[in-house]
Amino acid sequence: MKIIVVNKFYYNRGGDCTATLATERVLREHGHEVAVFAMDYPQNLPSQWQRYFAPQADFGGSPGKRLRALGRLFSPWDVRRAFTRLLDDFRPDVVHLNNIHSYLSPVVAEVAHARGVRVVWTMHDYKAVCPSYVCLRGGQVCTECMGGTSAVVRHRCMKGSLLQSTFAWLESLWWGRKRLARATDRFIAPSEFVRQMLLRGGFAAGQVVTVPHCVPRRPGELLDERGDYYCYVGRLSREKGVATLIAAARELPHKLLVIGDGPLRGELEAMAAGCGNITFCGHKDWQELSQLVGRARFVVVPSEWYEVFGLVSIEAECLGTPVLAADIGGIPETLAGDGCGMLFKPGDAAGLREKIGLMYATDFDHAAIAAKARDTYSEQRYYTSLMSVYRDVTGQ
Repeated sequence: MKIIVVNKFYYNRGGDCTATLATERVLREHGHEVAVFAMDYPQNLPSQWQRYFAPQADFGGSPGKRLRALGRLFSPWDVRRAFTRLLDDFRPDVVHLNNIHSYLSPVVAEVAHARGVRVVWTMHDYKAVCPSYVCLRGGQVCTECMGGTSAVVRHRCMKGSLLQSTFAWLESLWWGRKRLARATDRFIAPSEFVRQMLLRGGFAAGQVVTVPHCVPRRPGELLDERGDYYCYVGRLSREKGVATLIAAARELPHKLLVIGDGPLRGELEAMAAGCGNITFCGHKDWQELSQLVGRARFVVVPSEWYEVFGLVSIEAECLGTPVLAADIGGIPETLAGDGCGMLFKPGDAAGLREKIGLMYATDFDHAAIAAKARDTYSEQRYYTSLMSVYRDVTGQ
């Protein structure tokens, strides 16, 4: 088949980008012709398709740039024109959308659908049912917009700003669920939890399928020795629950490595001040990260929002490293089987502290964890599931 993979950024910016790049690679390696469509951005990876990319939108620039960027929310003629050129030249069988709101636009789904091209859309967040993307309000999970999206304005969910929240609400009306569903043949949920959220939001059961991600970065050989530490890997932001982890770790003798960066780093470092057992490592590339995670006693995933999936979990397991994960959103589904880790109540520092002790006291079979995860989240399993969706919508 000929497939266009669409994502608003084309580099390893976050989990959605990492998963999208893995999808592109898997499709290419199985012999398909794959084109890419994204927003033109300085950090993008090199691509032969860059000449088709939509112009950059700058929501944080000068007033004029911000005003032009707002056009992306409603009538992005520049995205429509750029994507139409790619459709005309490449003539795909399938357009596979990923994270496209704001910096690109759902208009790409309508343009493709109008041409008779089949559209599938992997949901990397909750934008289709929550104008603020994450189903969070005041640090607590919230699904109020399932019954009407005006709540985003009432609670000022977008960074506490009435203006930004109003635009998010207007965008949700413009790109309503029925309009998105008309232009999309299948929505792909990375977890069953996400699928159920979409059904609660009014999407038809027959239009939403669950296809878990594959492990996006190949794990390599299993490491022989384990270090005397555990680690957190990810963005340092409030919804990730790192503050709860720091509060728990302060009271324990075990060494914690905090790998990653983000807006909460300064506050978290202040929380950990004076604790010799907590080290902030900053961002690490995959080569170094795989070594750190592959030698860790376990990885903690302390999220306090409805995580869509959890790539950190499956990458750790594929390295033979067990996972201590918050029992929320799609995270529990990422434990590949019995013996791969434990769950704890999100936001409960005392409960997390207890489970960290249990993880240290448990003798895990690292080789068995890696074998289970590499099978469950294999590229071949993912490819087979993806092709089943493509064939279903195209009839090929």
